[in-house]
Amino acid sequence: MDKKLEEKINQKINEVAENTNEIYKIINSLEKLRTHSDSFGYGIVVGRLYNSFYYQCRRILKRNPTNEEFLEFLNSLNKNQVKILDALKLSNRSL
Repeated sequence: MDKKLEEKINQKINEVAENTNEIYKIINSLEKLRTHSDSFGYGIVVGRLYNSFYYQCRRILKRNPTNEEFLEFLNSLNKNQVKILDALKLSNRSL
């Protein structure tokens, strides 16, 4: 993966882990979906990171990601999933 792209994705992972309050505000605003808040919260995080990945590819590389870059993105998510889940658990506010 392009080094600039990798740095941006890692930066976004850190931002998500540090700003879980936004995720909980979204969860709290959607009554019917919040019954499964762990899965829902993780879905929001993955969605934000996926969106950032595509945006940064277009911004930095001036093109859509290749299949190889997408697989590297998935690998990065896999490596950081415990960090993300732990951040969501540590910030778990009463829903």
